[in-house]
Parts: sequence; structure tokens; C-alpha cells
Amino acid sequence: MDFVSPVLDVASRICNSFGDRADHIRRLPENLDSLRTAMEKLADVYNDVKEKVEREENLEKKRTHVVGGWMERVEAMEKKVNELLNRCDEEIQKKFLHTCCPKNCRASYKLAKMVGGKMDAVAVLQSEGSNFQEVAVPLPSPQVIERPLEEKAAVGHDSPFEEVWKWLQDEKVGSIGIYGMGGVGKTTLLKKINNKFLQLGNGFDIVIWVVVSRPTNLQTVQDTILSRLQIPDDRWKGSEEDGKAAEIWRVLKIKKFVLLLDDIWEPLDLLRVGIPPLNDGNESKIVFTTRSVDVCRGMTASKSIKVECLEEAEALSLFQAKLGKDTLNSHPDIPKLAEMVAKECKGLPLALLVISRAMASAKTPEEWERKRHMLRKCPKNLAGTEKDLFSVLAFSYESLPDEATKSCFLYCSLFPEDYDIYSPNLIQLWIGEGFVDEYDNIQEAINQGREIIERLKHACLLQEGRSPIIMGTEYLKMHDVIRDMALWLACEKGKKKNKFVVKDGVGLIRAQEVHKWKDAQKISLWNNTTVEELKKPPHFPSTETTLMQRMESFPHGFFTNMLIIRVLDISENEKLMELPVEIGDLITLQYLNLSFTGIKYLPTELKNLKNLRCLILDGMFSLKQLPSQMVSSLSSLQLFSMQYLPFTSKVDGIMLLKELEQLEHINDISITLRRDMPAQILFNSHKLQRSIVWLQLICRWHVNKLQLSPHLQTLILQDCDDLEDVEINFEKEMVMVPSKFPGQQHFLHLLSVYIEGCRKLLNLNWLIHASKLQSLTIANCEIRKVIEDKRSIGSEIELGLSIIHGRALPFPSLRRITVKGCPRLKKLPFDFTTGMSKKLEEIKGEQEWWDGLEWEDQSIMQNLTPYFQHFFF
Repeated sequence: MDFVSPVLDVASRICNSFGDRADHIRRLPENLDSLRTAMEKLADVYNDVKEKVEREENLEKKRTHVVGGWMERVEAMEKKVNELLNRCDEEIQKKFLHTCCPKNCRASYKLAKMVGGKMDAVAVLQSEGSNFQEVAVPLPSPQVIERPLEEKAAVGHDSPFEEVWKWLQDEKVGSIGIYGMGGVGKTTLLKKINNKFLQLGNGFDIVIWVVVSRPTNLQTVQDTILSRLQIPDDRWKGSEEDGKAAEIWRVLKIKKFVLLLDDIWEPLDLLRVGIPPLNDGNESKIVFTTRSVDVCRGMTASKSIKVECLEEAEALSLFQAKLGKDTLNSHPDIPKLAEMVAKECKGLPLALLVISRAMASAKTPEEWERKRHMLRKCPKNLAGTEKDLFSVLAFSYESLPDEATKSCFLYCSLFPEDYDIYSPNLIQLWIGEGFVDEYDNIQEAINQGREIIERLKHACLLQEGRSPIIMGTEYLKMHDVIRDMALWLACEKGKKKNKFVVKDGVGLIRAQEVHKWKDAQKISLWNNTTVEELKKPPHFPSTETTLMQRMESFPHGFFTNMLIIRVLDISENEKLMELPVEIGDLITLQYLNLSFTGIKYLPTELKNLKNLRCLILDGMFSLKQLPSQMVSSLSSLQLFSMQYLPFTSKVDGIMLLKELEQLEHINDISITLRRDMPAQILFNSHKLQRSIVWLQLICRWHVNKLQLSPHLQTLILQDCDDLEDVEINFEKEMVMVPSKFPGQQHFLHLLSVYIEGCRKLLNLNWLIHASKLQSLTIANCEIRKVIEDKRSIGSEIELGLSIIHGRALPFPSLRRITVKGCPRLKKLPFDFTTGMSKKLEEIKGEQEWWDGLEWEDQSIMQNLTPYFQHFFF
């Protein structure tokens, strides 16, 4: 019987195997349905992942390798599963389960096993796709970002450049310090080094440029590096210094990098920044510029080099290039005189630039001799590099035509270093100070302010700042060397250092330091500065100006004893919720700016400010009400501004306009109106119409015709649903001249126009003679046609939102034009010369709109295409 047991065991196994196979074959139709369902779910996950990837790739990112591989596997799986499903369907149709053919049973079993395996594989893919935390990463940044460099400014300094480049090839040299006096060309040299990396395959992973400036802000340096390294914001935004340093260290420790640090004023702790040491064999390099050799020593630079002034031939070449051929050729003696003046500049590039501009208007030998004599009489032998520089640069200051221009120039030193100064605000401050005080009409004073700005720009004492996309505005900047020189002059060449007190981002200021400011004429505190709480109010008997912006707090009683103050600017202080009541006692005040503060209510004591000439309340989004009769009590008020009034404000627009109308001297009003009744009061008042310069009309107010003052400078029309036409309201007898009969005097002052959502506005003919227009924005409008004067323009042209105007308009001052949501606008008001002007900066719109524009001449399109910028709205 021993043989029976093995036989029975084998038989049992055969029966079990046959039963398992039969079960697999029997469940095949059910498993096929499950596989189809699983594939449908996988397809949903795949489509979700694909959409995420495409969105990220549109943001200039690339899919991760993991995600890319997964998508390829899903696509392959889909193909295999479809093939398997087709085979299984064929087997089922043959009804193999009803036959006893062993061959067919084996084939069906094999297919059933394959279906089960695919179900497991599909489940794995679905799980992987549902758990992707990241589908794409930013594209790698370029190894080097080119720095703008003017060819003329790069003259000279070949020897230090070659020396620094040789050190950069030396593996034993880690850090290099470039030092020299201000304005000598250190930044230019560093830019040449940066751009040289573009030309060579040098083996470095990345070149990083950081402007350090003064005061040194370690976290700003870290932020610049983190952004350049493209480290995701969520890994460092909001982190403290140590966290940011750890992220920088983590990335740079495995890279071969070049770090270029411009304008260091004190030794920078690179370990605190997060920069790995350069002695670990990583062959990375650090190059920095500074004005002091002590910084090179403090930074333990491997090599240091001093940038000297230009040789005479190089200096003369730069001087002549900046002077211009027109001046050089204006008299035979001037080239020789130019050589003599260039020598006085001692080869300093910035001085050559400034002095050449100051001399450019001199066209006779007598003028040159007089100005050369002035240059010689500037202070000499001042201790220290900066003072040597100032003695040269002060010549440009002394050459300014009058004391008002000089005062305006020195005033710009009250702003922080590298600060972009908004020129309209600057001019208003000058008016408050009395620098441009010879006019009864404030508009004439503003015009004088603009002329002064142009003078200072031409003298290279001010330069163009960054211009955000704000209609018709201009920003200015003062070079840091020029600013230091201006502060030195303002403080009587350093003899009275507290005459101008300027603090930027210094943190806590102790009470004992505040009490030392008793002789301060001007106080300027900026950016996260806090004044320690004072036990008793300080005395500022000489203070005429106080600028305090982005402060952490305001000490109690700080303004109490400012007996002769003229200007108080405490704008951009979001944490300021309540205006110190003592400000109402500053009866000498002539300028008050509370813009962009968190103030909810103004104290009634402001009625006491009878000498106030300028009151600016822009962007006061928390302001609930104005005290009754406060505005009308300001009997000297000439300029009133309340721009960007929020929709939630309960300020009574009707009462405000009536109070403004009572003011005898008012002639500059900027205001936001959101309802039709205040607008009607404005349009019915000759006085208000003559005074309005900035007007924003918002909301669905029921006026179909707008009567605008020719003095208007900025116009913003938003969601004026019933507006159909615009008329010009002339002062002379206030005669209404419809826009379809344009005269030559329309809108001589209009700089900016923004029109959005005014769907019934039928024409823009009123812009025909806005010769000073700088910015035009048209958004979501449905202009039907422009009705043109047949006598001056030609026959009526049907538009269907097809053109802004029936003929090309010159717009000689236009800088920006923006069109959005106007797909039927087919023509722009430009002729073939447009685009050759230096004024035009950009045309913005959707690509589809731009591609659909119609041109009378293809040369017009060719001229304008470089200015077009496509962007999504």
C-alpha cells in the first residue's frame, strides 16, 4: 500500500491545479472588465499629471525625469493592455470554456494569467501617479547673465582687467579684491569680468552677481543669491538668516562658482551668508569691489589690486567723447582748453563724465576759461579719498545756475542710497520747502521743478531711475558717490554732520542720539527704523523738514517741539493707525503727506494748519471720514491730492468738492470719484475744472458725456457704463467744444490716459492734439466708430472698434501704449517714422491682437515690432 499514498498525492495536486486553472479561465470576463476600469482610472491620473506638466512647462519649467519616465511607461502600458484586451475578446468569442480541448484551455489560462499581471502593474502605475509631489522643476539658469556696459565708459583699465583675469585662472587664488576711490571704474571693471565669462568655456557652473551697497543687509545679499540659484521660494522665503545660509551652503558646496560682489563697504562675513570656504579644492572664485583696502584685508583676499585713474590719453579720449563734437568744433581754441580741463579731472572717470556735461554748453573760449577757473577754485587737499573726489565733483554743483537748483540737488540726498525717487512727489516736496516759491500758481512752480530736474540730469547729478508701469511717470536716482558728496556739502563739508540727519534701515535709534539732533535742519528716517520711546519730547528748534517712511513705530511727542517745520512726510507707514495729535499744532507746516498709511480718522486739530499749501492723502485705504470743514479751513491750501480712494471709503465726495471750491488759492487737485453726483459738481464748477490735474472716475455712474478740463494731466476712466463721448471744457467763457471738432489747443498738459470697461465710448478724437501724451491704455472697450471732422481730417470712417483714429497721429511724446481685451482694434495711430523716436519704449498687448493688426505700410510694422511686448492678461 506504500505506492498508493504518492499516487493519491499526485492526483490531488493535479485536481487542485486543474481547479485553479478552471477558476482563472472562468473569471476571465470579470477580470477583463476590472482591467478596463483600472485602465480608465489610470488614464484619468495620466491626464491630470499631463495637464500639470503642461502648465508648468508654460512657466518655463521642465518635467522631472521621474514624471517623464512614468508617463512613458503609462503610454507603453496602454498599448500592451489594448492588445491583450483584443486577444482576450477573441478567445471569449470562440467559447473555449465549452470545449474540452486541452490546447484551448492552456491558451485561455495563459491569457487569464496575463490579465491578472497587467491589473497589478496598472495598479502600481496609478498609485505612483497619484503621489507625485512635484511634476516639473525650473529650467537651469544661464551660467552667466550679461551686464549692460557702455562701450565709451569701458575705456582704459586694460592692465587691471588682464591681471584679475590671470588670477582667475590660477587655482591658488581664491578671492580677489578690487579697490579704489569712488567713481574710478571698479564696477565697470567687474562688469567686464562678468561678461568675459560669456565668451569662454571656463568650467564654472555659475557666475553670480550681487550688489551689496550700504548699509550692508546680509539677508538682501542672501535673497539675491538664492534667487540666482533658483532655489524654490518655499525652501527659504520667510526664513531667518541661518536658514537661508543653510540653503545657499547646500547648493554651492557641490558647485564650482564665481561670486561677484559689487560695492562692499565693510568686511562681509561670507560664512554667515552661506558661502563655502574656497580652500576645499572646489576651485570656486570670489571677486569683490570696495573703496577701501581695509575691506580687502578684512575679507582676507588672496590677491588685491588698486584701480587707478585713467592715463591722460585715455582720460582725454573719454572726455572728448562725452563732450561731443558740436562743442569741440565750436571754436579752434576749445580742443586745447578741453585737454587742460580734462587734466584737472585727474583721470577720474566719473569726474570726467560730470565735468564734460557741465562744459558742454560752453561754446566760447571765454566761457571755458571762466569755468576752468571755477574748477581750480574748488576745495583742495581734503583728507581721504572721498573728499578728493568731492572736491572735483563739487565743481558740477558750483556750476548750477542758481541757489534754488542747488538746494533742490542737495535735497535729493535725503533719500536712501539706490532709492528710485518719484519725480512728481519730489517736486511737491520742493514746493513745500519753498525752493520753487516764486509763483502764485502751483502749476507754474511744478513746471519750474521739472526744469530743475532736467538741469540736474543734464549735469549728471541725477540719473534715470527704474520706471514701473505707472502711466506717464518718471523716476530718478542719485548715484551713491554723488549722494555722498551732496550730504558732505549739505553738512557744510562735514563741519556740521547733524545738519542733515539721514538714517536708512538702521534699526533702533536710542533716545540719547535723538536729543543730539537739536541742530538738525532736516531729518530723514527710512525702512524699518525705530526710535526709542522718549521720556520727554525732544527739541528741534532748527528742523524744517522731517521725512519718515516705512517706520516700525513713532515715539510719543516726537513732533511736539518742531517750531519752524515746513515739510512733514510720514507716508508709506502702514502701521501708523492714528495721526499724532500734536501735528495739528505745527502751524508753520506747508506740506503734509499721509499717503498709504493705516490712519482711519484725521484729528480735527488739522484745521489749525492755516499755512498748509500741500495736503496729500493718496491710497489711504483705511480712512473712514474727513473731519467736517477741515479742508475748507486750510486757507492757504494750493494742492490737494486724494488718489485711489477705496470703494469702501465713506468720505463724502460732495462735501469734499464743495469745501475745495471754497478755497481761494487751490489750483492743483487730484481726486478719485466713484459716484455721479460728485462728478456733476466737479464738471459744473469752473474753479474746480481749472484746478483738476489728476482724475479717476470709477463705477457705474449715469453720465453719458464727460466735460474735461484742458489742464488735466492724468485721466483714468473705469467701468463708466453710460459714457458715450468726451468734450473739452475751455476756460474762455467755458465754451463747450465737442470732441468731433478738435481744435489745436486741446489737452496741452495731458500725459496719461487709461480707459477700461467704457463700452459705450464711441470715439477717441479728443486725443488728437494731446501732443504731450506719454501713456495710453485701452482695455475691454467696444468703440463702434470714430466720427471725424471732414474739414480737418477727412470723411467719416466706420470702425467697429477697428482704429483709434482715422489717420496717423504723431504723438511725439508717447512712451507706452497698452491694448487689452480689444480684439477688433485693427490699426494704431502711427506713421512710418514712429519707432525712430527715442521716446517710445513699449507697446503691450496679446500676441493674437498684434498679429491681426493692419498696416498701411510694412515699414511701420518693422519700426514698431522691436517695441512690442506680448503678455497674458
